[in-house]
Amino acid sequence: MRPFEVELRRAALRLVRPFRTSRGAETDKHVLLLQWRTEGPHGPVSGWAECGADPEPTYYPEYIDTVTRALVDVLVPMAREVAAADGPFLPRLRTALDDVPGMPLAKAALESAALDAELRAAGMPLSTYLGGHRDRIPVGVSVGIADSIDDLLDWVGGYLEDGYHRVKLKVRPGWDVEPVRAVREAFGDALPLQVDANQAYRTSDIPHLLTFERFGLLLIEQPFPADDLLAHARLAADLRTPVCLDESITSLGSAAAAIALRATDAINIKPARVGGYLTARSIHDLAAAHGIPCFCGGMLETGVGRAMNLALAGLPNFTLPGDISATSRYFAQDITQSFELVDSCLVPPTGPGSGADVDLDAVEEVTSTRITC
Repeated sequence: MRPFEVELRRAALRLVRPFRTSRGAETDKHVLLLQWRTEGPHGPVSGWAECGADPEPTYYPEYIDTVTRALVDVLVPMAREVAAADGPFLPRLRTALDDVPGMPLAKAALESAALDAELRAAGMPLSTYLGGHRDRIPVGVSVGIADSIDDLLDWVGGYLEDGYHRVKLKVRPGWDVEPVRAVREAFGDALPLQVDANQAYRTSDIPHLLTFERFGLLLIEQPFPADDLLAHARLAADLRTPVCLDESITSLGSAAAAIALRATDAINIKPARVGGYLTARSIHDLAAAHGIPCFCGGMLETGVGRAMNLALAGLPNFTLPGDISATSRYFAQDITQSFELVDSCLVPPTGPGSGADVDLDAVEEVTSTRITC
């Protein structure tokens, strides 16, 4: 393996609209960017990745400061030791990362940056490496919790005009039945509609959740805490509407357990949460073998993560519209090329690696701190 260095950049991009879920609200996307710099066969190569961590541990136990320390103190030095040994680098890096307990967000970011650099050097698109085959990715839109029903209806109407054909509403106790009913009444029963609770309910809420049956939803996503697979299994047994797991799916093992317990009818795969795109592909394959459809989830990614998610979403068992959405849904100005709707789909880039064309000037404008290791 050629020598390399990793630069970590902490950055922030303003969202076009605050995004509110049952876990809190965001007005800016705070992100840790990784640049993996090395020499390729034809000159310098940079691989890019973004970490899924937030500034505070409100959604995941890992957050930007802890990920930074993990990368600087443990993971990058470990990767350097792996690179110094003989043999193919990426398989040995993945084995080394698997031997480190925890830290999936940090490990996913490092592996993704290394993978992007290696594929750019080889001239191979990430979609080809993962086994994707689609040149169009059907996507939906995730709609945050609004201040009022009128605001919600304005948002949904605008997204439908933009070309989105599947809508996911964020819900929580006290903001669930009324907004879902209002959207159904305003836009009709033919609208593909699902809800996402981000773990906001408890087992005692099962009778209430059963009342959602009347709305003809595509999915009810992650109603209960991530570790409560038995509650999800109980709801799935009583509910005709499919139950989807998101935060519960943290690894290949957790996906296998959820499927074995019949706790899920669909899986939202977020590559950062499961430790990277290679593990995400393994979860996709496991779900396909059991007839469980998948979609690729989003975490308000910049174009760096959006491009990689589109490559993953080209795999054949991603049969449900993803939560990737267009650049303009989140940012007026991104740090890569924009990805915009074409007939309710996004078009994956075809260049080597992720295909993301990183604008270094734009990155500089949004960077607050950087560390080279």
